[in-house]
Amino acid sequence: MANVQSIEKKFRELFNENPLILRSPGRVNIIGEHTDYNMGFVLPGAIDKAIYFAIAPRTDNKCFLYAYDINDNYEFSIDDVKRSDKNWANYLIGIVDQLNKNEYKINGFNCVFGGDIPIGAGLSSSAAIEAGLAYALNYIFDLKIDKLDLVKLSQKSENEFVGVKCGIMDQYINIFGEENKVLKIDCRSLEYEYIPFEFKNISIVLFNTGVSHSLASSEYNQRRKECKEGVQIIQKDFPDTQSLRDVTLEMIYDYKNKMPEKIFNRCKYVVEENNRLLKACDALKKKDLPTVGNLMYQTHEGLSKDYEVSCKELDFLVELTKNEDRIFGARMMGGGFGGCTINLIEKNDVNDICNFFAERYKRKFGIELKYYITSINKGTSFIKVYEDATI
Repeated sequence: MANVQSIEKKFRELFNENPLILRSPGRVNIIGEHTDYNMGFVLPGAIDKAIYFAIAPRTDNKCFLYAYDINDNYEFSIDDVKRSDKNWANYLIGIVDQLNKNEYKINGFNCVFGGDIPIGAGLSSSAAIEAGLAYALNYIFDLKIDKLDLVKLSQKSENEFVGVKCGIMDQYINIFGEENKVLKIDCRSLEYEYIPFEFKNISIVLFNTGVSHSLASSEYNQRRKECKEGVQIIQKDFPDTQSLRDVTLEMIYDYKNKMPEKIFNRCKYVVEENNRLLKACDALKKKDLPTVGNLMYQTHEGLSKDYEVSCKELDFLVELTKNEDRIFGARMMGGGFGGCTINLIEKNDVNDICNFFAERYKRKFGIELKYYITSINKGTSFIKVYEDATI
């Protein structure tokens, strides 16, 4: 995997000029899963694993992209923006497409990028690529786009050009992240609050199940549909109800016998999850990690039993943590049916625990357990700025 030195070196080999050097991080979500499309809260943090960019403007309209990690390149013109057969390139081309549609004037540019965010682990390398390029071009061409509009532009790029109907969390935390802080995002109003995450003796460890069940995308859409169905049932009595964000736990239980059991369970989970997130924020402010960990376990239970988006591999890894007093909390993270669990582990014991879990997981499923040790870091930012790398 690339580091910042290798990215800058490759850029100079290719173009023999000074680049702007940028770091654009991946993210974790501490708690608040499947709440975003229900207009609820999420609690992500930017992490120390990132995509690095070396980028500089050209005097013409050509854009040259080089993907360091796969040794591949793609060229296109600002005047002729269209989808590429190379899927990786579309995450970058889509940003230029959005700038064009919003009538921002830019020149072409040379760009080398790569990094150490594990692909397919649910750490949002795609948002790091999109938001990182948007952030860089905004600076290079002095576009004066504010941070929230950069977030929206990056999300729209993925929705419309790449064709992935993601929420706004990944791009939001990428731009707004701060070291030792997680971000409580209100997905309805887009207001945010920084919440301290100051535990020097704790590592955030992700255990990658190594499985990706084909159910994930279809079941994700099904969950959205089921939540909407629940809202429509409640709207008959409470017409002002726009989403599950407007629903209290007391209201949900009033409808236990008025909606199908499956719909009730989905809605109950989402309402409970929003409540858990608010409790977790209060606990973090008090540096009460055991309470945060307990809430994470409750989230996993809800995701597994009520929302039904877990799988045997995820459940096994979470269950394994419950015998370890050096692990404060664990849950599945992301859409579900595979991917990673997120774990809060005593820093001094991380290696022992990871080795033990890898052995148990291999014995149970015959799969090598990959794990990633990370920490909360700042959002997208410049590492080096050369005056001749801007317009």
